[in-house]
Amino acid sequence: MSKNNGKGAKGEFEFPQPAKKQTFSQMIYDPQDGTFFGRTGKNWSQLLLFYTIFYIVLAALFTICMQGLLSTISDTEPKWKLHDSLIGTNPGLGFRPLSEQTERGSVIAFDGKKPAESDYWIELIDDFLREYNHTEGRDMKHCGYGQVLDRTDVCVVNTDLFGGCSKANNYGYKTNQPCIFLKLNKIFGWIPDVYDAEEKGMPDDLRKVINETKKEERQQVWVSCNGHLGKDKEHFQNIRYFPSQGFPSYYYPFLNQPGYLSPLVAVQFNSPPNGQMLDVECRAWAKNINYSGSTRDRQGSVTFQILLD
Repeated sequence: MSKNNGKGAKGEFEFPQPAKKQTFSQMIYDPQDGTFFGRTGKNWSQLLLFYTIFYIVLAALFTICMQGLLSTISDTEPKWKLHDSLIGTNPGLGFRPLSEQTERGSVIAFDGKKPAESDYWIELIDDFLREYNHTEGRDMKHCGYGQVLDRTDVCVVNTDLFGGCSKANNYGYKTNQPCIFLKLNKIFGWIPDVYDAEEKGMPDDLRKVINETKKEERQQVWVSCNGHLGKDKEHFQNIRYFPSQGFPSYYYPFLNQPGYLSPLVAVQFNSPPNGQMLDVECRAWAKNINYSGSTRDRQGSVTFQILLD
């Protein structure tokens, strides 16, 4: 087929020819063109060289980036601390035992006359206190108020001072006098600014404890437990705190010392009501611990419920 292009010249056009059909073996190796999978040996060599160089450069860039990042990170302390960190400077208050069964929530329900029910909570506390009871091989020391400590010192949490909340007493769960263990969440570098005198808003029992405590021993983050939202106050007249009603300041700051254990306060409820849920709120007291009893934004406190069947 020909066509005049307007200048007296003739051009010839050819229809595209259909692709040559190949067998499967020819797709793998075509002896006519000398290709493997459609490429010659030279093409394959060039492609392999390109991707080899590409991935070597990519790996080198990744290594440089990772080394740059890791050079800014310490193995012993976070890069961002206290006010600069997402955790902030307000430690949360936690409690144990806490059931792994989410449907139980924060309710501690049992009947001391039924061994299976009390044993459940006793085993949870045993698991929690295991690292406190087995400190063999750790470099720890018995600390006291006014003692000068090094940054690397780790103070012993003496579980023998838990009194009625000891393992020997089954943490009170066999006698319907349950114990709850309180602890502050660890924040790197945080140092408590303690109340060394009673403060407005403190419950009467805590004021009494502070006034009766030696001045040098008032260096504590005090704790108090009462009825949540002012409820059930008549049932909080007979509770005890072991070994004291606060977390001694010599356990702070936490600096990621090897073997460090957070201090504990054991709270024993000696006369909780039978068949009635006791709604408890425990609060930590320090000048640099903000308090909020809001359900959505709770700070410096924790709530739980005790139910004796």
